[in-house]
Amino acid sequence: MLRTNLSTRPFYNTRVVQAVLGGLAVLVVILSVVNGVQLVRLALSERELGAQANEAEDEAARLRAEAQRIRGEMDADELAQVTAAAEEAGAIIDQRRFSWTELLIRVEETLPESVRVTRLQPRVEDDGRFVLSVRVRARRVSDLETFLDALEQTGAFREVLATEEMVARDGLIDALVEGVYVPVAPAPAGSTAGEGVAGE
Repeated sequence: MLRTNLSTRPFYNTRVVQAVLGGLAVLVVILSVVNGVQLVRLALSERELGAQANEAEDEAARLRAEAQRIRGEMDADELAQVTAAAEEAGAIIDQRRFSWTELLIRVEETLPESVRVTRLQPRVEDDGRFVLSVRVRARRVSDLETFLDALEQTGAFREVLATEEMVARDGLIDALVEGVYVPVAPAPAGSTAGEGVAGE
């Protein structure tokens, strides 16, 4: 049997080539559609972000104008009151920096049996010092002096003085004691506050 191809032009399978080209064309169309959709989405997103940015700028301008108006309406007295309130709040925050527990323990440990505390209030001076005001009632002047000396000996109180003294109707001495309170470092582990006071 003769198997030689006698045609003048060789035979090509064009169906495969056409199928491949058709597939490529479909792929190009799909990619074009996808890119087009993404471009539309990006354009819409850019437009939305631009609108939001404009709204934010308008709101910022409005708030600046409102702040300027409020500053213009606030007089010097109101500003002074606001400043004083802020300073008072700062002083209250500063008062929280020390331990109330430590302070009360020290006062209790130094308090003679014949002296009773009726009021205790710390305050912060302009220079940042803590000043402790203690209103006490004592039987004798010597009991009051013992209390003052004991406060000084703790090392946590300085410049302790009785700024007011008067004898009440019941015969007790009503006094206002003031001193600078300087919290000391905590005692090492194994020792107590009472031992630290006794050793000084």
